[in-house]
Amino acid sequence: MAEAARRLAESDPYAVADVGLEIQAAVERFLFRQAEYLDGQAWDEWLALFTPDGHYWMPAEADQTDGDGLPNIFWEDLNLMKMRIRRNTHPQAHSQAPNNRLCHVVSNVIVEHEDANGDVIVRSRFHCAEFFRYQVRHFVGKYRHYLKKTPDGYRIALQRADLVNREGPFEYVLQWWL
Repeated sequence: MAEAARRLAESDPYAVADVGLEIQAAVERFLFRQAEYLDGQAWDEWLALFTPDGHYWMPAEADQTDGDGLPNIFWEDLNLMKMRIRRNTHPQAHSQAPNNRLCHVVSNVIVEHEDANGDVIVRSRFHCAEFFRYQVRHFVGKYRHYLKKTPDGYRIALQRADLVNREGPFEYVLQWWL
């Protein structure tokens, strides 16, 4: 996973790649579909969006260039994501009663870089509202994705989610991915 983190760290976070409308639309559809899977709690479908060595990363600091071995809010591979899903969806998971609901809005999708293999680095913005314990919490921030081009479409090698309020106090822990 060091390679994917390195690629994100070394890329220009303000670059705009000269890609055609077909690639732009495919990337946007991919990100919108990911948001729908999270909102619908379609966990198997969401996990299938990742490469076998893919990671979900929410760094604790804005200037982090790697998540491995450092404090993070999330630094999860597929096995850790599956464990979180099993724990949160278990019938006796009292921390999830009543069940939460999420609503994602993804916007400002910009392809930063496309390499010769069709892999892309993408940045976007998100707003996620979470209804949990009869209250709504709002999370906003920016995503950066390193998406691998496969015969079945894009797959997430690394998803980085930077919260605007990462150091803010929260009444309870984040249980789900933003």
